[in-house]
Amino acid sequence: MNRVYNFSAGPSMLPLDVLQKAAAELVCYGESGMSVMEMSHRSPDYEAIINDAEAMLRELMNIPENYKVLFLQGGASTQFAAVPLNLIKRTGKADYVVSGQFSGKAYKEAQKLGYDVKCVATTKDDNFDHVPTVTKDMVREDAAYLHICFNNTIYGTKYPYIPELGDIPVVADMSSCIISEPVDVSKFGVIYAGAQKNMAPAGLTIVIVRDDLLDYAEEKMPTMLEWKTMAENGSMYNTPPCYTIYMAKLVYEWILSIGGLEEMKKRNEKKAALLYDYLDSQDYYFAPVKKESRSMMNVTFVTGDADLDKKFASEAGKAGLKNLKGHRSVGGMRASIYNAMPYEGVEALVAFMKKFAEENPKA
Repeated sequence: MNRVYNFSAGPSMLPLDVLQKAAAELVCYGESGMSVMEMSHRSPDYEAIINDAEAMLRELMNIPENYKVLFLQGGASTQFAAVPLNLIKRTGKADYVVSGQFSGKAYKEAQKLGYDVKCVATTKDDNFDHVPTVTKDMVREDAAYLHICFNNTIYGTKYPYIPELGDIPVVADMSSCIISEPVDVSKFGVIYAGAQKNMAPAGLTIVIVRDDLLDYAEEKMPTMLEWKTMAENGSMYNTPPCYTIYMAKLVYEWILSIGGLEEMKKRNEKKAALLYDYLDSQDYYFAPVKKESRSMMNVTFVTGDADLDKKFASEAGKAGLKNLKGHRSVGGMRASIYNAMPYEGVEALVAFMKKFAEENPKA
């Protein structure tokens, strides 16, 4: 087996144990006589899968009973519209923090729908090299919610805190950091995430929403975007993304087997520290993100020479270190070191970085 170290920001690596179990069950799941991909979502076998997936995610994240867990389709980008459509009727207005590309897209989507939305903080002028400090006095007192992107995949930043806003719900896009460490779900009104970065193949979106926020949907909104409808139907108003939910269940099972999110956090911190410590110890590469906002999942760096950056990504790929090219909007390099990336993968990356710097001196 010739597997590479895949540093893709998404779709990303999956744990080898999970892939092997899925392969063993691909043709015939349990005693069902069929693949999960062939099952009716109304069958007892599949109902057990989706129910187990929810129970495991609740256990992993310690999700309170007064929150619904939804398994949806459409990606996190669909939730850019679903969030205001489900919540803004609380007060008629909403506030946003723009700390990168995806939070900017969420803000523009709410504007596009014609709502009274306000950007209360942004770090755009600093090329999104840190996340803003948001305090209660910055947010409108009658805002229906404050929207943030908790981890910014493209720029490699993450909130080191959770905004404390009293009765104003915090809505967080956690696509690239969900289940990477413990988080206090009770401090959020809504958490949503595309699964393809850290918990499953592409095709599944998770929404965790507090019960009291389910009664504000626009009357004319599309049914498929209404959280309450999905909650009342156990995420099966229509056929859900069955196989990706099954894969998510296997990932949850794997994390529980190694010690849960506390252990996952230890592993992720160790990997991130190895890479950041090297970046901070030399001057060939530059990490543009301010230390207090550094992401544990997405590490960005540059050489300062666009041609060298291009050569680095190309030669790294040939060495079995795939998908290190930075996002097309920012360039440079990006190492996404999600849960499934082993420590040995980061060790191999650092060794390659040292070798590349030695063999490619700057002019």
